[in-house]
Amino acid sequence: MSFERSLRCRECAREFPLAAAFFCEFCFGPLEVAYDYDAIAASISRESIAAGPATLWRYADLLPGDPEYRVDLGAGFTPLLRADNLAAALGLDRLWIKNDTVNPTWSFKDRVVAVAIAKAREFGYTGIACASTGNLANSVAAHGARAGMETIVFIPHDLEEGKVVGSGIYDPTLVMVEGSYDDVNRLCTEVAQSKPWAFVNINVRPYYAEGSRTLGFEVAEQLGWRTPDHCVVPMASGSLFTKIWKGFNELHEVGLIDEPRTRMSGAQAAGCSPIATAFEEGTLNFRPQKPDTIARSIAIGNPADGYYALKTLEETNGVAAMATDAEIVEGMKLLAETEGIFAETAGGTTIACLKHMVERGQIAPGEETVAFITGGGLKTTEALQGGLASPLHVPARGDAFIEAYEARLAPAATTAGGA
Repeated sequence: MSFERSLRCRECAREFPLAAAFFCEFCFGPLEVAYDYDAIAASISRESIAAGPATLWRYADLLPGDPEYRVDLGAGFTPLLRADNLAAALGLDRLWIKNDTVNPTWSFKDRVVAVAIAKAREFGYTGIACASTGNLANSVAAHGARAGMETIVFIPHDLEEGKVVGSGIYDPTLVMVEGSYDDVNRLCTEVAQSKPWAFVNINVRPYYAEGSRTLGFEVAEQLGWRTPDHCVVPMASGSLFTKIWKGFNELHEVGLIDEPRTRMSGAQAAGCSPIATAFEEGTLNFRPQKPDTIARSIAIGNPADGYYALKTLEETNGVAAMATDAEIVEGMKLLAETEGIFAETAGGTTIACLKHMVERGQIAPGEETVAFITGGGLKTTEALQGGLASPLHVPARGDAFIEAYEARLAPAATTAGGA
């Protein structure tokens, strides 16, 4: 059964029936799902969760929707990996990587889509759609194919080829819009008024956003039912960032963990950093920006949850940082070279900003930290062009290989000797 009770405005706290609605009719604030936490506490336990599936649906009591309408591709319960090599490189004692690159379409968006499509089907929709920077389009296309629903995905015209192919393979109606993600989102908000489609991040957004909480649930469970000292999370709309924190607090609300004391810190690309810029300026009022960065999956210039992300930073004594495109590439390479994880540009942003935070003393060496890696690197290979060591090209002879190999090592040996 589901323990969702109503939709509640995040501003005025008025409650509304569970429906495909996303803004308050009185103050126009955003809506989110409200739950009966007492009933959840009476139903749920650590043992019942452990006995559930190794997917996000192990937390079904904490999620909206009737189980009958699920479209399950196996999203969630991804690895939490101890990152000792990266920790040593950065100067941290305890660092973990929450690796969402291994989800069915290789990003955390499978979590939010799984929840959104279940509610869309429950509401009777036969078509599903989205405005996307790429990862969401991939996930909506895959889930729509599995569900046999009409699927329409809207993306910016200049998206990385890997993400275009990653949607097209599922044969949705793929719409490339001239402009940035913010232009795409405005178009979809208009189309949602005239077409009978469930836009996962517009008219069913309150349910969609709830899927991100499962990252918080999983980290707490995987750490032995406790929360870390610090989390570093990439920020686009700001929703993921706020929902992880909400997830921690809900586990406390239903009696599964102690009160969380986690510091929540956010990472943005310098070329699209409205939240991080507002944080540095000491204000809760961000100014929209025009994106100009290789980290397109987090390039949202007018973030829907930007204000709430800034409030979470303030509430948890977190910090926000930004990384240049060159630093993002170095972050991708550092994560791969130390921990064997190939992340997309959003992951490179997280690692680059984590590095900045440690160097500035904003994360102490002894703080147990979790870095959230939200998408796989094969989607954004363009970012690495010219940035990797060239391969050795040799004829099929042992002596030729040895000569080329030793020549490759020679510059490194010379540099080490000079140092």
